[in-house]
Amino acid sequence: MLQLLPKNDTLIPNTSNPADAIEFISGYIERYQCENMSVDISFMNILDACHVSTMCATKHYIKYPNGKINWIISSNLIKEFNKDLDLGNCNYIL
Repeated sequence: MLQLLPKNDTLIPNTSNPADAIEFISGYIERYQCENMSVDISFMNILDACHVSTMCATKHYIKYPNGKINWIISSNLIKEFNKDLDLGNCNYIL
């Protein structure tokens, strides 16, 4: 089966609305083989970025328990906020 992938290796949601971003990223996870992926949410505020990364990492873990998501973020506070949730499939990159 052929799979169309984005030109860039990094997925960038086309909205700053967290609900729409979650829907966009979750849809991508469902449609494509993306055990390891990178997502740029550096344009989002801290609370929205925490919400989006937590929800999408959970969705990704259900489909790919051994996969990883590299989240490109704007603040180390996002990493600090999510560290207690112990999302083992997330890497945060400033």
